[in-house]
Amino acid sequence: MTDMGMLLGTRTGGSPSIAQSDYWWYRARTRILETVMKPYVGTPRRLLDVGSADGPSVTWLRGTAEHHVSLDVDPRGLADGGVCGSATGLPFADASFDVVAAFDVIEHCEPEATALAEIQRVLAPGGRLLMSVPAYNWAWTSHDDHNHHHRRYTRRRAVAAVRAAGLSPVRATYGFAGTFPMFAAQRLVTRLQERGPAGAQQLPDGGVAPLPEVSPTIEKVLLGATRIDERLLPRLDLPFGSSVLVVAVKTDRIRSLDLGD
Repeated sequence: MTDMGMLLGTRTGGSPSIAQSDYWWYRARTRILETVMKPYVGTPRRLLDVGSADGPSVTWLRGTAEHHVSLDVDPRGLADGGVCGSATGLPFADASFDVVAAFDVIEHCEPEATALAEIQRVLAPGGRLLMSVPAYNWAWTSHDDHNHHHRRYTRRRAVAAVRAAGLSPVRATYGFAGTFPMFAAQRLVTRLQERGPAGAQQLPDGGVAPLPEVSPTIEKVLLGATRIDERLLPRLDLPFGSSVLVVAVKTDRIRSLDLGD
């Protein structure tokens, strides 16, 4: 799910990405995720894409595995052969997959530990988890309520959750650092507005909030800013951003990552 508040949409009855997969944030996330995650994908025999009904940003994963399985609670975005199900109760046998991708999924799961334990269970030894989650609890607004988020993360918090599930983190970085000044300013302004007399925007039950229109000029600025991430991420981990990206491996021994927030 998206994470730019006013610049992005929200969902209660489904993901707006299904109807607007070419929205700028999805296009940018495609490139950022591929930059960070693709070196760890390898040539898996079986790959599980959890949350794929919100998946325009994971098209780069298709074709990397001999068997690609998609799973989501929202059946509308599932292609033929996709599985309708929950991350907290994966309908697969132990050690079934070489790679599990969960992009902007775990923040929707309560309890978090159950979803990560399920992912750990279905990963084969040496299997890789590719995960992204939204960053910073101080950025919480009605956007998170509309999207049924249970939490936001620091990098340290995301790594601790993955390690607690018995997985060994091998890379953890923030993403969307280039657009972070705009994100932070918008979230702080929104928080102040939602404390005012008008309060937070309300959505009808089952409604899908539309993605706000972005002018071609602003879209160009935002996409240009995300190019900063693409240039830096191949060489280093970013110290801030509106998303947290984690790669972890199922091993017998948990490696230590010395990470700040």
